[in-house]
Amino acid sequence: MRLSTFNVENMFQRARAMNRETWAEERLALEDYSRLSTLIQEPEYTEAVKTELLQIMARHDGLLTAGKSEFLRLRDIRGKLLYRPRNKPVEIRVSGRRDWIGWFELEREPVKETATENTGRIIGLLDTDILCVVEAEDRTGLKRFNADVLPTVDAHSFDQVMLIDGNDDRGIDVGIMTRRDHRIIQIRSHVDDVDDKGIIFSRDCAEYEVKTAQGNRLLLLVNHFKSKGNGKSFETAVKRRRQAGRVREIYSDRINEGFEYIAIAGDLNEVPSASPLDPLLRQGSDLTDVMVHPRFLGDERPGTFGNGTKSGKLDYVLMSPKLSAKVTRGGIERRGVWGGRNGTLFPHLPTIQAAEDAASDHAALWVEIDI
Repeated sequence: MRLSTFNVENMFQRARAMNRETWAEERLALEDYSRLSTLIQEPEYTEAVKTELLQIMARHDGLLTAGKSEFLRLRDIRGKLLYRPRNKPVEIRVSGRRDWIGWFELEREPVKETATENTGRIIGLLDTDILCVVEAEDRTGLKRFNADVLPTVDAHSFDQVMLIDGNDDRGIDVGIMTRRDHRIIQIRSHVDDVDDKGIIFSRDCAEYEVKTAQGNRLLLLVNHFKSKGNGKSFETAVKRRRQAGRVREIYSDRINEGFEYIAIAGDLNEVPSASPLDPLLRQGSDLTDVMVHPRFLGDERPGTFGNGTKSGKLDYVLMSPKLSAKVTRGGIERRGVWGGRNGTLFPHLPTIQAAEDAASDHAALWVEIDI
């Protein structure tokens, strides 16, 4: 059987702020969105809170005056956050969270049709039995992609499509698709897992138990850790460390429960040498990443994101010892990525004529396992 993981970076729609060419461009809008969403939850809107709200909103042209800007939108459901007197500055007159119902949203825009089709072409090239999907909008969109897009690019549809909405309201969830005789028989979500600092997972650590065609149980922990591009570097590193620690706990619990074949797959948003991944890659861990497995067929590029440099090693398939022992070969599918400024660093699909046509900024990883 073949197992793959692929960060598809949305299939049909994506938050406009996340479609910038660099992290620096998207960081301001995403951080402002996060801060606004936090401030409006305050039970009392002090003068300091009101001032900060107005200052942040003023940075986004149109948000104060019309309730929407290029990247952000204010949704008022009952009551109004803002009071707009004629010929006077905008004010906040509500005294706290209980005085109105509403929220901020990220504006969305369609993913280019060619990019969506190229995502389907890469999935077709993977020809995988089980696909772990990162950054899919929702289950409805994933099902639509499976039924309507894959056949149009001569890729086989999957028999099962599952996704559990996670903690990120930007529409970047983790899911799974299986085909042939590989059936999902149990699902567990960890969206509500907490520690002394609060909610642990930025999206989810979704557990999918799959019965393989040979009748074996394969447990998949599908993850998408906290991004480096949104927030202070120290804080995001702490978050990823908490997430890695919790995944290690779940993995150890399942090993103790008798699971032998376990894979932790997805975008961990961190390089192998960094301390946030210590619980998974060091500290007595027995997990093996497919990219360091002796049967991995690489292309001499150590990374999975962007140009494939060492600093772009963000995607993983980590395997338990007994699963790793069953590997027959593994590899990387990079033809959906636009490499370098001119797309000439490595081969890509002929249907990718420009960076915006790329299937993703992430290469897909695959591994063949005899179970």
